[in-house]
Amino acid sequence: MSFSIKENKTILFALAFIIIVGFWQPNVLMDGIQRGSMYAVIALPLALVLGILGVLNLAHGEFLTVGLYISYMFYNRFNLDPLLSIIPVSIILLVFGGLIYLLTVKRVIKEGHLNQLLLTFGISMILLEGVKMIWTTRPRNVFTDYAYASASIGEFSFGTYGLIYLLIAVLVLVFLQLFLKKTRLGQATFAVGQNPKGARIVGINVNLVYLFVFSISIAILGIVGGAMLPRTAIFPAVGSPYSLKSFALAAMAGLGNLNGILFAGIILGIGEAIINAIPGYSGWADLVFFGVLIIVILTRAFREAR
Repeated sequence: MSFSIKENKTILFALAFIIIVGFWQPNVLMDGIQRGSMYAVIALPLALVLGILGVLNLAHGEFLTVGLYISYMFYNRFNLDPLLSIIPVSIILLVFGGLIYLLTVKRVIKEGHLNQLLLTFGISMILLEGVKMIWTTRPRNVFTDYAYASASIGEFSFGTYGLIYLLIAVLVLVFLQLFLKKTRLGQATFAVGQNPKGARIVGINVNLVYLFVFSISIAILGIVGGAMLPRTAIFPAVGSPYSLKSFALAAMAGLGNLNGILFAGIILGIGEAIINAIPGYSGWADLVFFGVLIIVILTRAFREAR
């Protein structure tokens, strides 16, 4: 994999930033990596749908909420460990995502972003109200011993469970890269993302590719939901903030840049952790995401104007 001079400078700057934070506050660095990896793995499926289908999915966070609740249901009714519930939950969301695509999203693929936003906003509201009807608004928690495990390096102690997000993010990235480059369906998916009209001309079933990509993106949220459950209190609006942060990461990384999602997520996660570490300023952490997003958009607009 090769990088441009501009990308190399950005990577070197980011590495310098990470090293400085590590020497200053190792706990902040570890918290930021774990937090940023979680943001990245949630944003990856949204970026995939945006890059291939061109659909702005405002219901992204609500699909994550559904995944969390289904994982909780398996734990509560069948005593299934949240990490083991990843398999059935992701399969259920795979099918659920496919049905949602066939019944709704498929109809607005060519209708422009405004119709897509209105449709997916409507889906998000239906999912939100459906969760309230089935599970009520009462917050729910799951306790597992391993979710609060810790490790020590010298005098530095840190929680280890959050590193599962980094592992999942890396595995999802590797899977997506291998799928896109090594399989016929993956190569067809890449072709559709580049030029859907041209893909149709050469005989690629574009509708099948769209169905597959959307379904897989929702299934990934099922994996994330199972991983988040032991450390996250769940309630109907738990997933909503992640939609905005996922859009922010996708915009910062650039359309189709899946590797950049993980990179940007970790950097911004560390930025949030730094704000949280300052007494009295933890409520300002979200400004990191959206402040950087504004700067990135304005910088790109300025470059394009030149």
